[in-house]
Amino acid sequence: MTAQIIFGIHAVENAVKSGQVTEVWILRESKNQRLNKLKQLLDKSEVNSHWVAPADLDKLCTEKHQGVVAKVEHLQIHGEKQLKEQLDTWQNPLLLILDSIEDPRNLGACLRSADAAGVTAVIITKNQSAPITAVTRTTAAGAVDNLNLFQVSNLARAIETIKQAGVWVYGTDCSERSQSLFQTDLSGAVAIVMGNEGKGLRHLVKEKCDHLIHIPMAGEVQSLNVSVATGVTLFEVLRQRL
Repeated sequence: MTAQIIFGIHAVENAVKSGQVTEVWILRESKNQRLNKLKQLLDKSEVNSHWVAPADLDKLCTEKHQGVVAKVEHLQIHGEKQLKEQLDTWQNPLLLILDSIEDPRNLGACLRSADAAGVTAVIITKNQSAPITAVTRTTAAGAVDNLNLFQVSNLARAIETIKQAGVWVYGTDCSERSQSLFQTDLSGAVAIVMGNEGKGLRHLVKEKCDHLIHIPMAGEVQSLNVSVATGVTLFEVLRQRL
């Protein structure tokens, strides 16, 4: 399995804790308390660590690395078969389905919100979607290593599988058919489907949803960034469950 370079304090810290990291390069001297805390974690681990100068890190990573770069094994993502097997084992699950999210930073932000909201699993599409890159991991602030991730080639079929397991599927869409997020009972087993940044939900995916919901807007702007909308929607589900 090939390795991937990741960067950023949160991303590397969580990857170390999950046992994904094989090698780390970290600033030799730093006044950053979070970075020094990560050094202490590395001292207690068996990870191959290198204390280096800023120029060495810049050679390894051209992004804003926050003083640390690491090498990890590529993330293990489950497929549709594993999704079907696990569905019956989840009690009152909250699923997040991402339909063709193309920006790796948007994807990372959605995953960060998913982890914070206690999502049971995240399902992403294999085609027309951003891969989980180093940028995605950094934007997700380490959430990638905490989530149960699935990737499917046929999202409409996967939604049918999810519905057959007794999970209600709610697609986010600003159409006449949709109802307010805040007037919808989301306390049971639910899956939230978020659409592409520009095009929204694909037609067939929308048709497969049990219901359509939207976030009411008080201002002139009638849409939110997909990662912001994901956070708002997931935390409304969480609020109803508390």
